Amino acid sequence: MDTAVSMIVYLLLRQSALQKQKAQARIEATNTRLQIEQDRSEHLLLNILPAPIATRLKSSNQTIADGIPDVSVMFVDIVNFTRVAEGMPPQQVFAMLNRIFSAFDELAEKHSLEKIKTIGDAYMVAGGLNHHPGNYSVAIVELAFDMQAQLRSDIQVTGIELDIRIGIATGSVVAGVVGKKKFIYDLWGDTVNTASRITGEGIPGAILVDAATHQRLDQHFDFEVPRPLQLKGKGTLDVYRVTGPKTSRTQD
Repeated sequence: MDTAVSMIVYLLLRQSALQKQKAQARIEATNTRLQIEQDRSEHLLLNILPAPIATRLKSSNQTIADGIPDVSVMFVDIVNFTRVAEGMPPQQVFAMLNRIFSAFDELAEKHSLEKIKTIGDAYMVAGGLNHHPGNYSVAIVELAFDMQAQLRSDIQVTGIELDIRIGIATGSVVAGVVGKKKFIYDLWGDTVNTASRITGEGIPGAILVDAATHQRLDQHFDFEVPRPLQLKGKGTLDVYRVTGPKTSRTQD
């Protein structure tokens, strides 16, 4: 009798231990799935927002809007993209833009600059929003030269000849997150408008900068003499074409 009772108790305890192990395994599996989803969400968020902004957004429901006194903003516009894309199937148009902008993303990351957004066939990037390990105005011009080289390389591969206009301005901006659904991190202010309009009225193949950017980079790059550019809403503005790095560059 005692043996039978002992056996029953043993089986009950063993069954309880097995159930506990199964429950623990289910909890661990659930936690693993949750961690995978959390990592995926984190990755998506960091693809939309700069890391410091993503951290602030997760920890607070307050509106994110910062006045930043010194930022270099660059717009890159593909010249005559609509004409070049005429007659192409949608998939080919998308593949071409995606290839170009993905390469630009990698170059921006290489120079520790912040991609802001793409607008149709235009690309916007900025330096000075977060900590940069050097002179971000120099870095943004170096990025511009790298983008031109990348596009020339792409032409050799695809046989499709594209050119870009590039405009850069330096000054204060307002930076923040707009919206609650499909939100975006964006920049506003006269500096942004100036960079955009220099690009829109610029010369294909040229890197044009405003006077503030020129003053900062005069020891690092060679420039053509200033030329007046008529900009909508701003009147006539002197812009400077960057021709290349100086033979002997001043260290940052």
